Amino acid sequence: MKYRDILIFGEPVLKEKSKEVQNIDSNIRKTLKNMYEIMKRADGVGLAAPQIGIPLRLVVIDVGEGPIFMVNPEITWYSKEEVDFEEGCLSFPGVAINITRPEKVKVAFLDEKGRKNFLEADGLLARAIQHEVDHLDGVLIIDRATKTQRMEAIQKLQENIQQIEETKTLTKE
Repeated sequence: MKYRDILIFGEPVLKEKSKEVQNIDSNIRKTLKNMYEIMKRADGVGLAAPQIGIPLRLVVIDVGEGPIFMVNPEITWYSKEEVDFEEGCLSFPGVAINITRPEKVKVAFLDEKGRKNFLEADGLLARAIQHEVDHLDGVLIIDRATKTQRMEAIQKLQENIQQIEETKTLTKE
């Protein structure tokens, strides 16, 4: 199976609103499975299709309770209670930002077989759902950060990318 690379901050598709999936066919199911493998390989808990360059409303999440495949997810309710938590993102390797989000959410989505699902989530699952749905709307963690956090995150990301590139160069030699 050929894997796509996870796109890093700066790629235009990460800032675009994704298109709704019109038909859940074998290609969509294969894409979801591929996304899950990419996410697990990267030690992530969630991945949105735009992060691999596919501008469709597809999300995979696994917070340790098994995979959840979401097609066209829509958050239908947010709790008033909010929680601060340090979030990472596969499109920002090595960067973590303290983000305030609602503690609980309700989400409606289609599964990989096209069945309508409703899920009420709290804790890490609620956070992952909000984070990944943000990706589908072109919203990144730095968009939810303070100006200082944003500047620090971009600086840290640039340092991390430089280290990654240097490691790749040394590996090729």
